[in-house]
Amino acid sequence: MTDSVKENQKKRTSARSIRNWIPPLFLIGCGFAAVSGILLILCRQNETWADGINHYYGGLIRIASCYLTQLIPFSVAETLLLFSPFLAFLLIRRAWIRGKESICACVRYLLKLVGVIGIVFSLFASSLGFGFSESSIASKLRLQEKKVTAEELAETMTWLIGEANALCSEVDFVYGDRSVSPLTGLLELCTELTDGFHRFRQDCPSFYSFPSVVKPVAISEGMSYTHFTGMFTFFTGEANLNIDFPDYTLPFTAAHEMAHQRGFAREKEANFVAFLVTVSCDSPYIRYSGYVSMVEYFSSALYKADKDLWKETMGKLDARIQGELRSYNAFFAKYKESQAAKVSTAINDSYLKQQGQSAGAASYGLVVDLTVAYYQQRIQGNR
Repeated sequence: MTDSVKENQKKRTSARSIRNWIPPLFLIGCGFAAVSGILLILCRQNETWADGINHYYGGLIRIASCYLTQLIPFSVAETLLLFSPFLAFLLIRRAWIRGKESICACVRYLLKLVGVIGIVFSLFASSLGFGFSESSIASKLRLQEKKVTAEELAETMTWLIGEANALCSEVDFVYGDRSVSPLTGLLELCTELTDGFHRFRQDCPSFYSFPSVVKPVAISEGMSYTHFTGMFTFFTGEANLNIDFPDYTLPFTAAHEMAHQRGFAREKEANFVAFLVTVSCDSPYIRYSGYVSMVEYFSSALYKADKDLWKETMGKLDARIQGELRSYNAFFAKYKESQAAKVSTAINDSYLKQQGQSAGAASYGLVVDLTVAYYQQRIQGNR
C-alpha cells in the first residue's frame, strides 16, 4: 500500500471520527445562531438595516413558524410548559444513559442539546430580537411623539371616552355589570382582526399581514395569577390568549399578541397597533374593546399626572362603561396580590429592560404618548 493511499485512509478515518463526535444538529443550530447573532449586531448598529432584516428575514421565519403550529388545534407552547418537568427528567435520564454508553455518545448528545438551544436563540432573534432595534412606529406613521401634559392627556381621553360612549348602544350589557361579547368564538374574532391588520398595512406597509389565530390557554385561570392576559411565544410562533379575563379585554389583548406575531416587538407599539387595528374593525364590540382598553391606560396616566382633572374626565364616562370597569375590578381582586404576579412581573421587567425598553414593565403604559400624537395629528388635523 502506497504512502498516499495510507494518508487518504487516515484522513477518511479522521473524518468519520469527527462525525461520530459532532452531530449534524449541532452544526445546524450553531449555524443558525451565528447568522442570527450577526444580524442582531447589524440591527443594533443601524435602524434601516433593522427594518429590512426584521421585515424580510424575520418576517419569513415568523410566518413559517406561525403556519406550522397553526395546524395544531391547541397551544404547543402551553403543552411544552405543562410537560416541562417531565421533559427535563427525560433529557437528564437520556444524558445519564448516553454517559454510561461512552464519552463519545454523551458528548454527541450534549452537542445536540446545544444545537437545539442555537435554534431557539435564532427563533427569538427572528421573532422579536430584530424588532427591538428597528425604527419606531411613530416614524413609520409620521407621528411627532413627545412628552405630553396632563391637559393633553385629558383632551385625548375625552375623545376616547366619547367614541366608547357612542358604541354603548350597540353593545349588550348585563344590567349594571359587564358587557357580553356577541362574537361566536375566537375564529370570528381573529378573522375580524386579520381584516383590521390588512387595513392597517395600507398605512404601515413595513410588515407582513397574514391570517392567523390566537389560541386559548387551557389553564387560563392559573395564568391570571401571573397577571398575564396573553403571550406571544417566539419559539412556536403562537399568540396565546388568557380567556379567563372579561369579554371586553379579549379583542384588544388578542390584537396585541397578533401585533407581536407580525414583528412589532416593543410593548407600547404592540399596544398602539392593537388600538388602531381594533378601532378599525367592522364589529362594534371589537371597536368598543379598543376604545375602553385605551381609556384604561389614559385613566392610569392622568390619575398620576392630575387627580382633579382625572376625576373630571372620568365623570364623562357612560354609566354602563363605569359598570364594566367596576366589574373588572371585582374580577381582578382575586388575583391582585398574587405572589406569582410579583415574580412574573419582575422577570418581565428585567427581560424588557435587557431588550432596550428602559421603562421595563411600565412600557405598556407609554402607549398614551403615541395615542396623543395620533389624536392631535390625525383626528384633530382631519376635522
